[in-house]
Amino acid sequence: MSEAILMGSSENEVTLGCFEVGGRLIAIDVANVREVVRWQPVTPLPKSPALIEGVIDLRGTLVPVVDLGRALNECKVEPTTGTRIVVAETDGLVVGLTVDAAVEVLQISATSMEDPPSLATQAGYDAARAVVRRPDSEPIVVLSLEYLLEAVYRSVLTTHEDAA
Repeated sequence: MSEAILMGSSENEVTLGCFEVGGRLIAIDVANVREVVRWQPVTPLPKSPALIEGVIDLRGTLVPVVDLGRALNECKVEPTTGTRIVVAETDGLVVGLTVDAAVEVLQISATSMEDPPSLATQAGYDAARAVVRRPDSEPIVVLSLEYLLEAVYRSVLTTHEDAA
């Protein structure tokens, strides 16, 4: 994939990968997406954080996998022929995100992205980095990968507290 595609064709455009999770569209900035692969069985890690399902071997590299449905308090993603693992990277950390389906790559104007509503952010809602407004379609939430990793870290505390 060329860098021009990953970073959008201009400073005023953003390229998003759209994925279905629990019947809803979730977007991730493609600058954070390494690749999207077909679902494969995940090897569980004993005593791993609650949100880490396990690992996959992706061409010789072990990648931790998080079920995005569970992480977003939706239902667990049940593997089907359409299920995918989105291999994403942020802050030097690589994670696989299990999604129901890869839907589309969307190139949008940066002006179509808005901050999440203030009531939600003031109440501590950090899962969305932005919300994309689209004419004649429902808005798409742009996922904050930093929030997701923080949720994984918090699940470590929950796992250790439950074990005590």
